[in-house]
Amino acid sequence: MSNDLKHLKFSDIDLLDQFFNSLKNDYPGFEDWFLRRQDKCAYVLYNDEDRLEGLLYLKLETGPIEDVAPPLHGENILKIGTFKINPHGTRLGERFIKKALDYAASQNASLCYVTIFEKHDALIQLLEEYGFIKHGLKYTANGEELVLCKDLRKLTGNMFKDYPLIDARQSNKYILSIYPKYHSHMFPDSILKTEKVDILDDVSYTNSIHKIYVASMPDIANLRHKDILVMYRTADEGRSAEYTSVVTAICVVDKVKHQSEFINFNEFYEYASTYSIFDKADLWYWYAKGTCYTIKMTYNVALSKRIIRHELIESIGVDRSSYWGILPITDVQFNEIVQRGVENESIIIN
Repeated sequence: MSNDLKHLKFSDIDLLDQFFNSLKNDYPGFEDWFLRRQDKCAYVLYNDEDRLEGLLYLKLETGPIEDVAPPLHGENILKIGTFKINPHGTRLGERFIKKALDYAASQNASLCYVTIFEKHDALIQLLEEYGFIKHGLKYTANGEELVLCKDLRKLTGNMFKDYPLIDARQSNKYILSIYPKYHSHMFPDSILKTEKVDILDDVSYTNSIHKIYVASMPDIANLRHKDILVMYRTADEGRSAEYTSVVTAICVVDKVKHQSEFINFNEFYEYASTYSIFDKADLWYWYAKGTCYTIKMTYNVALSKRIIRHELIESIGVDRSSYWGILPITDVQFNEIVQRGVENESIIIN
């Protein structure tokens, strides 16, 4: 199934799709609500049979929000108006949460909230994992709903609950290289304009906020929890690195493991394949070297402007002669990358 999230008007979405049956049952006025939003847009994902697998509708509001108790206060508040997926083990929920939080950050929203029936415990648990907390209740003719809210202005110290905010104050920063054949599958929001979106499949390593990178570079051992990685997509074969290698995303390290921490290859494979594009043959290739590491990280920011190698060297001062597999950069160099490439710099806490 393609992982190309489409941004479509409600008028272009088939209300008769069986995907909407549960929403119609939960909300007797859902069909009227849907028809009143024909000119509005939602993010949708279709399967190979052209049936809906997920829908996300976002609405920017100005506080106070008084139809929930207690009210929500803030200037820019993002409401997740409708959020439904057909769960099938590919972490599609994470993909949609990332899309909502990316949009909240791009609009400089102070809060993001959703109302949800308590019976949807799996979705509630997923939202809470990424910093949504139970704020209060909403009472309607359809019954009592929980109000879950995420404050996008405060850090908790937990990198998952703070996501997508990045605490850059005491972390080391690195450029980390990744080959083109892996890059866009792992970082779908950072796909280059020259690539086709139909290369993106609906699979765990594409959808997930978490990623696992595998390599045998010894300097990976220096990485620590909450260190920051600027992902560097190397040049396509036969093309000049100077003008086609680019930095595309900013990630945060969760944990690093050497292969010796696993009992055997099967245990290594079970761990590494969960959030990684690497297949079994790829992982055996790295494991057989005897020196490989796994980096588990979160995919926090897709750069709105991709910065080419030439600019990184000539304007930002990254050392041309250094090894770029994994390359330490200074706070000044990192901040310059952020200023040039990140649409909403407030997502980085300095």
